Amino acid sequence: MACLNTLKEEIKILESVFPKHHDRFQIHFATMDELSCKFVGNSGKTYEINANITETYPATPPVWFADTEDTRVTNAVQLLTNTTGLNNHVINQVFMLLKELCRSYQVEEPANLDSLRLGISQKFCSLAEKQKAKIIETDDDDDDEDEDLEEDIPLATEENDTNKNKNEDMKTEYIEILERLKNKQRKDHMKGSITGSVQANNRLMKELKDIYNSETFKKGVYTIELVGDSLYEWNVRLFSVDKDSQLCKDLAMLKEKEGKDAIVLNMTFKDTFPFTPPFVRVVDPVISGGYVLIGGAICMELLTQQGWSSAYTIEAVILQIAATLVYGKARIQFGPQKVPVQNQYTLARAQQSFNSLVHIHEKNGWFTPPKADG
Repeated sequence: MACLNTLKEEIKILESVFPKHHDRFQIHFATMDELSCKFVGNSGKTYEINANITETYPATPPVWFADTEDTRVTNAVQLLTNTTGLNNHVINQVFMLLKELCRSYQVEEPANLDSLRLGISQKFCSLAEKQKAKIIETDDDDDDEDEDLEEDIPLATEENDTNKNKNEDMKTEYIEILERLKNKQRKDHMKGSITGSVQANNRLMKELKDIYNSETFKKGVYTIELVGDSLYEWNVRLFSVDKDSQLCKDLAMLKEKEGKDAIVLNMTFKDTFPFTPPFVRVVDPVISGGYVLIGGAICMELLTQQGWSSAYTIEAVILQIAATLVYGKARIQFGPQKVPVQNQYTLARAQQSFNSLVHIHEKNGWFTPPKADG
């Protein structure tokens, strides 16, 4: 409760200091889970910057990402990944972000920026004094007074309890995968051989953890396998599609005839993720229709730079693909006329056919299938 109360207060302060009409920095949307901001640079050009507040906050800082390739913005955002202690708090993160952006763009800082930092610092100092006083209290002190103090001290006790409960719901194998990935990242960082980018690593870790906690995932609609323990390549096994579709009947027949019970998708991510979409292709079985191209690539505007948004979650992408397959009347190929997967579905052929289709659609426009349910 303490951590949540502090976060609520910080968000309230930020919204009052940087409203949507502010001439330099604007808070457009803020909840206990995310923050959507805009920085106004030179000549009034705006840059959208977002943050996801994770379950481990404030032990770890929010995960920031910006929908731009401007290095001044991306560098400022990356600075926020190495903070500790009170600097993990969202209000201090915004202070550091805005300070760096103003410096990089050589624009004047908002007049109230330093007063924002001073105000929150005074608050934390006051809270620290209360925490110190609480530590030296005797066990005979009034319980109600203790409870009041706990409401104000910025400790992540309730947040940790929530995180603990979610982790308890998560299967041990998934917790072990996340821990293994974290340890690998630490070792790579110490060796100076980090794979990908810090921004992509943080976002993909969050996506993976969110999927493991997802009800859709827990219900067995799909599974995730990291290829070679890499965050940048996933195999997705899609077990469930619309029950009234012919594709669903084909999946049942596939299990009966070949002992396979899923459509396998391969997703690869660049180190520029989440600002560039993953490349997705069907690996198995061979499918006709459903906007599946030669080589297994999938014809969807959402999977192109033009149609992609950094706000999309990987689970939403997976469910949208499932809906697109059904809408496009995808059918699994059976019988001797079927071309072997290893001859038809290759990465090179998938990329070539996808690039060709993107080029055509950029000239003629796109057809957008309906959104997936849920």
